[in-house]
Amino acid sequence: MAAGHHTYNYRRSDYRGRDQRQFYVYGNTVRQADPAPVRRQKARPAQPKRISRQVARNRNRAMSISPAYAVFLTIAAVCAVLICVLYLNLQSDVVSRSEHVTALQEELANLTEANDTKYNAAADSVNLETVRDKAMNEMGMVYASEGTVIEYDSPAGDYVKQYSEIPENGVLAQSSDASR
Repeated sequence: MAAGHHTYNYRRSDYRGRDQRQFYVYGNTVRQADPAPVRRQKARPAQPKRISRQVARNRNRAMSISPAYAVFLTIAAVCAVLICVLYLNLQSDVVSRSEHVTALQEELANLTEANDTKYNAAADSVNLETVRDKAMNEMGMVYASEGTVIEYDSPAGDYVKQYSEIPENGVLAQSSDASR
């Protein structure tokens, strides 16, 4: 298609009873549409409208504010400002408490982690075999044998296990290795 070759299709349309011609342009350039003419309204002669005195009085009364209404509006505005101030105060309290709770939760998490670390270190530092040897050999402790556990019914529902009568010297049993 050659540059500058344009095909125009005219179309008639009825727009509010007027006949307008519109065209389509096919090609690589399109003409700018002419702006529509601006319609000017006819100037009216300056005639003041006659307003009755009653209408004028009603308009003036409607434009003025009575003292009671002014007091009511003032009180309403003060109440609205007071409510806004109280709301903002409560909102700031909520935010500060939320930050405080977050800080306490973070402190709790840190303390729990430190406690778990120390517990694991203490549990890892104890050798149960050494404790068993020391209890049996140095302190004379022994495992419970059959017949040394006596059970009885308690009226309160709890139970107590007494392995034997407690001697006067406080030593219940002694291993054979402890006598050496």
